[in-house]
Amino acid sequence: MNKFFATGLAALFAMNLAFAQAPAASATPAATPATPAAMPAAMPAAPAAKVAAPAPAPAATSNCEAKAVDKNGKPLSGAAKTSSIKKCEGGAKAAPSDCETKAVGKNGKPLAGAAKTSFIKKCEADAAK
Repeated sequence: MNKFFATGLAALFAMNLAFAQAPAASATPAATPATPAAMPAAMPAAPAAKVAAPAPAPAATSNCEAKAVDKNGKPLSGAAKTSSIKKCEGGAKAAPSDCETKAVGKNGKPLAGAAKTSFIKKCEADAAK
């Protein structure tokens, strides 16, 4: 019985994967008029200026999308893909700010924990003024 359920579940997963990767169907020719004569007379022709081409995606985004793969080489999807792209576009972690280098205690040791967080927050607020 378990083999039956496992086989059925695997088949449903395979069909779902196949449908997810299938290209979208284009509009049928009957739905869109081929010639202006087929358009009703009451409907004016759309001006060419109102038809906007989609903006090209930045090269960094497409590169980040290509890098959004899991450890097995399969493309990520959903929240994992979004997170991966956001991380990629943000680049590497920013270099330590000037405030982080100043975060040193009275004894000369670097601050840590809440003291460091508080110091950096105050330092950045003062720098913004």
